[in-house]
Amino acid sequence: MIVAGRGICGVDEAGRGPLAGPVFAAAVILDMARPIAGLADSKTLTARVRERLAGEIRERALAWAVASASVAEIDLLNILQASLLAMRRAVEALDHRPGQVLVDGLQCPALGVTAEAMVGGDKRIAEIAAASILAKTARDACMLEVHDRYPQYAFDRHKGYPTALHLERLRHHGVTPEHRRSFRPVRLILQDGRGIS
Repeated sequence: MIVAGRGICGVDEAGRGPLAGPVFAAAVILDMARPIAGLADSKTLTARVRERLAGEIRERALAWAVASASVAEIDLLNILQASLLAMRRAVEALDHRPGQVLVDGLQCPALGVTAEAMVGGDKRIAEIAAASILAKTARDACMLEVHDRYPQYAFDRHKGYPTALHLERLRHHGVTPEHRRSFRPVRLILQDGRGIS
C-alpha cells in the first residue's frame, strides 16, 4: 500500500451496482503522524475488519467526510453522475482543504482543487482505501436501516445488490421507494405492474 502523502485526499464510492438505496462516497485525508495498519480495498476485507478500520480512520485521520446521493438523484441524473455528486459532497464537507484529490475510478467530480482519477486506486493508495472503507461501512449501515423498514426484502443479506434472493423478493413483493427505478430489473418489474409495496 502506498501512502500518497501530506495534504492528499482520497475519494471512493460504494453502491453503484445495487438496485436499491443511495450511493455513498467518502473523502479522507490521513495524518502521516498517526498511521493506520491494514488499510486495503474495502471489498477485500471482512465486515468485522472494515468496522474496526472505519473506527480507526474516524479517530486518526486528519479529516474525513461521508456523503451520499439519493435514489431520486440516481434516477434523475444516472448512477455515474450521482456517484460523482456524492464524491463532490464528501470533499466539500471536509474541514481541511486538500492540496490534491485522488479518486478511485475513471472520472473525477468537478472540484475546486487538483484532482486525478486512478483506476484501482483503492488497492494502491492508502487514502483511497480508507475512503472506500468509510463509504462501504456507511452504506451498509444505511441498508440495515432500510432492512428494518422492509424486512421481507432481506436487505441485511444482500444490501440491495441484484442477488438471486433480492430479485426473487423483488418479484414477489414489488418495488419499494428505496428501489432505483432507472435500473433495468426494477423497471421491468414496474412494467409488469408490480408497483410500490
